[in-house]
Amino acid sequence: MALRWYTVVVDCHDVRKQAAWWAEALDWKTIYETDTECVNIPGWVDEEAMNNTPWERIGPGMVFVPVPEGKTVKNRLHLDLAPHTSQDRDAEIARLETLGASRVNVGQPDEPSWTVLADPEGNEFCVLSSRDS
Repeated sequence: MALRWYTVVVDCHDVRKQAAWWAEALDWKTIYETDTECVNIPGWVDEEAMNNTPWERIGPGMVFVPVPEGKTVKNRLHLDLAPHTSQDRDAEIARLETLGASRVNVGQPDEPSWTVLADPEGNEFCVLSSRDS
């Protein structure tokens, strides 16, 4: 049996603020919150049903943990987010910017099919072109 991708851990200065930002950005919910760890899961996941769902069928969450150092270089690993074809991609990017994301130039081509953004603590992520699946 293969290992299960359980979660993405995000090192940050303010775990509560970062967890809240990502929950709002992704329409997820924070299910555990302390000063030293916050856990987000997809908004559509029913926490009670999770107890009766085979563990390999539950998708990964996000965990936010504090670190003392600041981010100084481009992420070696990042998230790619994609709106559905029924969504307005530019409106989604504008919504993320309103929440506090900023556009970032990491050396992408002049006319990419994705937009590179950074969350409020500088972690890069991409918004891809709209997808149907």
